Amino acid sequence: SFLTGIPQGGRTETEIIADVSMDQLLAREFGQETQVASLELSMDAAANAGACSSNLSCVYTHTLSWRGPMQPLPTEYNPRAVFERLFGDAGSTVRAAREARLKQQSSILDSVTDKIAALRREIGAQDQIKVEQYTEAIRDVERRIQKAEEQIDIDLPNFEQPEGAPPVFEDHLELMTDLKVLALQADLPRVITFMISKEQSPRPYPQIDVPDAHHPLSHHNNQPELVERMSRINRYHTELFSRYLAKLRATPDGDGTLLDNMTILYGSGISNSTRHSGQNLPILVMGGGAGTLRGGQHLTYSDEPGMANLLVTLMDKLGLPVDRIGASTGALQIDALPGI
Repeated sequence: SFLTGIPQGGRTETEIIADVSMDQLLAREFGQETQVASLELSMDAAANAGACSSNLSCVYTHTLSWRGPMQPLPTEYNPRAVFERLFGDAGSTVRAAREARLKQQSSILDSVTDKIAALRREIGAQDQIKVEQYTEAIRDVERRIQKAEEQIDIDLPNFEQPEGAPPVFEDHLELMTDLKVLALQADLPRVITFMISKEQSPRPYPQIDVPDAHHPLSHHNNQPELVERMSRINRYHTELFSRYLAKLRATPDGDGTLLDNMTILYGSGISNSTRHSGQNLPILVMGGGAGTLRGGQHLTYSDEPGMANLLVTLMDKLGLPVDRIGASTGALQIDALPGI
């Protein structure tokens, strides 16, 4: 997986094995300070069951995020569902709607808390354990409501709840992009993963004159005309991604912008799709990292380090150093090397 650093997972449709992904390591820490620990988003409907690749589980092609070695997290592709997770059923981001939602949540929580207190007086020791587990979840809801109350004064653009996923790819992507920027602007999550395309995607791109399905086209066998079409898709994805960066750069955050204070990892787990090679991956690290990242570099490495080493380095840059991620063998130097 791109963010777990594990070179190989399960061997069958039902054997699901990986490791905790980098984003979830971050979510464990940063999620204590936000209403939403992390967002897992995609442009495709989730398929976390069945076989999708060489009789392997679809979880490997449909998600980047793993909360545990056997706990993949499903992605959400419906903008309406994303909005509801961030702002509930308020219908809008205007302050009055957010305040009404908080009032309703607080009222429900008070009622549940009273009922739990009454229940505790009537049950035995064994059931008390189960109730305590439930109470811990209630405390988490209380924490998120308290955080929402603290953030009620954040000035957000007026954003209406989407009706669903637009049928046009670019419209859908723009809506998901706007929701990501809005979520970060409101400091709801600080960790987001996003798949612009699932593995083995059959999506064609007629809007850029590529009628071929993406995945079959990737097995181009170095035929020049097919390589050119693949390059067109890669360039198109990158151009769309640049629009996201432009929105982050245009959004104030503290003394700078959202882009100044973010660390963004963009790339793919495959470098040569014909050979299914995962060596020498084309990876972009962007954002100012709140002053921890040096940009404007093109770095190459003669010893072909694994992607997992970069994840270890980025964890350190984000203030949460770890000894290992997946199959990492150490940290990757990204500061001292000269730009090429």
